[in-house]
Amino acid sequence: MPALSPLRARLASFEHAYAVALRQRQSTNRYQFVVRTDDPLQPFRVTGRPPARHEQILTMLP
Repeated sequence: MPALSPLRARLASFEHAYAVALRQRQSTNRYQFVVRTDDPLQPFRVTGRPPARHEQILTMLP
């Protein structure tokens, strides 16, 4: 697998996922989770639902 471009690396970072989760929390007024995935192109994901079994919760914004 090729290395991520600098922009892709920044967009796929935990910091970016956390910022997205904060915005989602403010706009939806619902809990948001930042989870770790097994996908190297999307190592972190933001979701408003409890994560799948294979995903690890890194933070929850209540």
